[in-house]
Amino acid sequence: MTTALWSFALVVGLFTLTPGIDTALILRTSALGHRRQAWGVVLGVQTGCLLWGTLTSAGVTALLTASQVAYEILRWAGAAYLVWIGVGLLRSRAGGAADEEGGPAEGGFVYGWRRGTVTNLLNPKVGVFYVAVLPQFIPAGVPHFAAGVALTCVHVVEGVLWSAVLVAFARALGGWLRRPAARRLMDRVTGTVVMGLGVRLALD
Repeated sequence: MTTALWSFALVVGLFTLTPGIDTALILRTSALGHRRQAWGVVLGVQTGCLLWGTLTSAGVTALLTASQVAYEILRWAGAAYLVWIGVGLLRSRAGGAADEEGGPAEGGFVYGWRRGTVTNLLNPKVGVFYVAVLPQFIPAGVPHFAAGVALTCVHVVEGVLWSAVLVAFARALGGWLRRPAARRLMDRVTGTVVMGLGVRLALD
C-alpha cells in the first residue's frame, strides 16, 4: 500500500500541475484580493476531487464509461457551465466597491467553495481520469473502498499544496493585477480561456 501511495502521488502530481479551469479560477480570484473566496475555490475543487474519488471507489463513476448517455449529459452540462462563467468574466467591469475582498458582488468563502465544487464535478474528464487510473493503484488483498479513498486523499493534499503556491503567487502580483486596466485584461484572458475549455469540452 505504501508503494501504491507513492506511485499514485507521482502520477496524480503531474495531473495536478497541468493548467486548467481550476487553475484559472484560483489565480484570478487570488489576484483580485478575494482571499476568502480564493480558498473557497481551492477547497471546493478538492471537495469535487474527493467526491469523484469516493464515487469511483464505490464503483458509481463506472457509469461514465459504461453509459454514453450519462457521459454526454455531464459533458454538455459542464460545457454550458464553463461557457456561462467565461461570458460572465468577459462582461465584468473593473473597479468599484464590488472588487473589495469579500465584497457582495464577488461573494465570500461559500461562493468560492460552491463555484470550485460545481466546476470540478461538471468536468467529466476528472471522473474518467479517476475511473481509468485509480483502480490500477489499489493493491490486491486490501479493502477496495478504503484504499481508493486513501489514494484520493493523496490527490487532495497535493492539490491544496499546489493551490497554496498559486494563491501566494497571485497575491504577490495582486497590487498590479487589481488595477482597472490589468483587471480588464485578466478577465478577458481568463474568460476567453474558460470559454475555450467549454467549447473544447463540447466538441471533444
